[in-house]
Amino acid sequence: MPSLYTQADSNIHKTWLLISLFLVFIISLGWFFSIILESYLFLFIAVIIAVVQSSIGYWYSDKIVLSMANAKLIKKEDSLELYRIVENLSITAGLPMPKIYIMEEEQPNAFATGRDPTHSCIVVTRGLLKKLERSELEGVMAHELSHIGNRDIFLGTVIVVLVGVIAILARIFLRISFMGGSRRNSKNNLGFLMIALGVVAAILAPLAASLIRLSISRKREFLADASGSLLTRYPEGLIKALEKISKDETPLKKINNSTSHLYISSPFKGKQKKSWFTKLFRTHPPIEERIKALRR
Repeated sequence: MPSLYTQADSNIHKTWLLISLFLVFIISLGWFFSIILESYLFLFIAVIIAVVQSSIGYWYSDKIVLSMANAKLIKKEDSLELYRIVENLSITAGLPMPKIYIMEEEQPNAFATGRDPTHSCIVVTRGLLKKLERSELEGVMAHELSHIGNRDIFLGTVIVVLVGVIAILARIFLRISFMGGSRRNSKNNLGFLMIALGVVAAILAPLAASLIRLSISRKREFLADASGSLLTRYPEGLIKALEKISKDETPLKKINNSTSHLYISSPFKGKQKKSWFTKLFRTHPPIEERIKALRR
């Protein structure tokens, strides 16, 4: 499908740009903390942690996520209808057939993971297969394949890792500061100011990074909805699926905050308040807004 390929090529550049900005932010944070602590050792530590964590996230993130979700790989004969839907949509999108996993959960939900289209997989809950009609299931699978085609699965994984690195560096700096890691700086007013700024940066940096990650996640959900509808040529299928999923209050047994953004709909059923402050920390845009965008 030409439009999907064009979109994917554009998103690859955007993905690497976002990752590069995060890496620059991490290195800048490490450099700032190094100046305050009067030791460039902290900068070297920041770079090493970022590289190691990013490498682990790139090569092993899908295995870690699948293990956390307790998802089981299925064969074609285990769910023939699901397999054929994914196979047909993959051919239409010009993507390799992803592996399919099942979560034995009654909540209707799904997500995609993997480092690239060749090493990707789609995970669906048992509840999704039971509660959705074929056209609705096609809409959800097209949405997840769009995440794969748009390289969202790679971006989502690496950004989560890099946000974690920022949080680790902030904790290390705070511990060193409170243990008196920069005594020479603390002998004058400028030194006290620098340490105070460092503490503020250490507290706010992880928060800012998390907000950026959530903002990216929400935008990518809108993009996957649109791409998925182009793939099926039937937006109503995904609209009906989103309505059913959002109204279902069945809890998810195996759930983790670090992977909640991967799902097509937030797995925290009934726990999302509607205040403006809570909306900042949402992993997904409201279902109502997604449906309005699809109908437009």
